Amino acid sequence: MRLILMTGKGGVGKTSVAAATGLRCAELGYKTLVLSTDPAHSLADSFDLELGHDAREVRANLWAAELDALMELEGNWGSVKRYITQVLQARGLDGVQAEELAILPGMDEIFGLVRMKRHYDEGEYDVLIIDSAPTGTALRLLSLPEVTGWYMRRFYKPLQKVSAALRPLVEPFFKPIAGFSLPDKEVMEAPYEFYQQIEALEKILTDNVVTSVRLVTNPEKMVIKESLRAHAYLSLYNVATDLVVANRIIPDQVTDPFFQRWKESQQQYRQEIHDNFSPLPVKEVPLYSEEMCGLEALERLKETLYADEDPTQVYYRETTMRVVQDKNQYSLELYLPGIPKDQVQLTKTGDELNIRIGNHRRNLVLPQALAALQPAGAKMEDDYLRIRFADAAQV
Repeated sequence: MRLILMTGKGGVGKTSVAAATGLRCAELGYKTLVLSTDPAHSLADSFDLELGHDAREVRANLWAAELDALMELEGNWGSVKRYITQVLQARGLDGVQAEELAILPGMDEIFGLVRMKRHYDEGEYDVLIIDSAPTGTALRLLSLPEVTGWYMRRFYKPLQKVSAALRPLVEPFFKPIAGFSLPDKEVMEAPYEFYQQIEALEKILTDNVVTSVRLVTNPEKMVIKESLRAHAYLSLYNVATDLVVANRIIPDQVTDPFFQRWKESQQQYRQEIHDNFSPLPVKEVPLYSEEMCGLEALERLKETLYADEDPTQVYYRETTMRVVQDKNQYSLELYLPGIPKDQVQLTKTGDELNIRIGNHRRNLVLPQALAALQPAGAKMEDDYLRIRFADAAQV
């Protein structure tokens, strides 16, 4: 299976790009599912069809669905939800409030990842296209196995065994006092099973032959910054970005004076997109005169994006940016083929690293691990610029 994740700041058009990509994949004969995991679903509006949690056939070889976190919660973690609801009701909350609060923050994003893993395991589709939450914040959950792995293996599993042994002895005294039961075996096993699924999915998402992220952006300052930040976090977790889509560019044939300053501003930001994401390929999409709503409009977008291309190809295979930790030191590695080190100048302002190469300048928004540090040296090795970071007192 090929996994393609579309992400970007809210409102940039990533849902339309995901839907148009699905149309092209289906046209080429790939059995394709476009799945929206964004809580603010708009995939149904894009296709101009009613969509739900279960996949619906849109046309030959193409299905679409919108994740329902409540249904996914019930199917994957129903026992835990019912237990949390029981605890909350015992604390005085009514049924509706307890049901709502049983969905912990971030659970909808986790369930999106779990559903991706399920589709991958089932192998029913050739291509899975994910219309993800804005800026791909769900992908930060890839750090979950690393953070919780030791705890789950060394502490949670022994605790689970102790809990199973003590429950029959303690339960008769506990429930009358607390008003709710101790967690049973099913409730105790669910978090560890969940952890195992996310850990397995991490291996799939970090395989750049199987999985690619495509960043959708607009030629606007704040949107570009958000896209750069998303790219930094994706790189931090070794998830490969292979393409950038610059959307809603005002066409040259628009000559109304009202748009002149806007076009000039866009020209500057278009250049920044190419410079700051280099060497990633960039596809430019014009601002259309109508909404990208319905199959007819999506067909036009599909032709603009791909023409005769196969969207399942990996557009770029090199890792353009990666963060390496060696003991207590971090290094940022940038793929800059053919650039001699003496042409590189570095400055840092806040959480931004400014890189000047000759007449070109590139701005990188740093992950939090590096934002509090200062550049402490750089060198070129195998077409990678390796920038070492250290505490300000050590620089």
